[in-house]
Amino acid sequence: MKNLFSVLSGTLFGIGLYLSGMTNTVKVQGFLDFFGNWDPTLAFVMGGAILPMAVAWALTRNRTPLIGGSFPARPETRFDRKLITGAVLFGMGWGLVGLCPGPALASLSFGGIGGLVFLVTMLAGMLIAPKVSRLLDRTEAAGYIKS
Repeated sequence: MKNLFSVLSGTLFGIGLYLSGMTNTVKVQGFLDFFGNWDPTLAFVMGGAILPMAVAWALTRNRTPLIGGSFPARPETRFDRKLITGAVLFGMGWGLVGLCPGPALASLSFGGIGGLVFLVTMLAGMLIAPKVSRLLDRTEAAGYIKS
């Protein structure tokens, strides 16, 4: 039952990405073009995601999911090297290509070879990132990098 709801949720998310135009790389890059032909659509999509999530956090406090398990804990608010580095790399990839993980998966059905190349390189980065992070942690612990 849990897998069925996961598939249904993912499908609904993909449909939402497609209908909102967030799988269109030109539209996403238009949102990032503040000094050119700015397209504010993505701001409305983000607001349409943030507001229901805020309500969901409030309603699920001290409750358990209907299909078992538990709700994830509220994320810790901490600005550290890992968050900033990840945000910069994510933003660079997003701005250059106009895709992030969700739309990259959705674009496989129509994105052609460019979407596939992006997905493969994104997955490679996800595999490499923990190794680089551990290396940086060891370098920082040894005193070579000052926080």
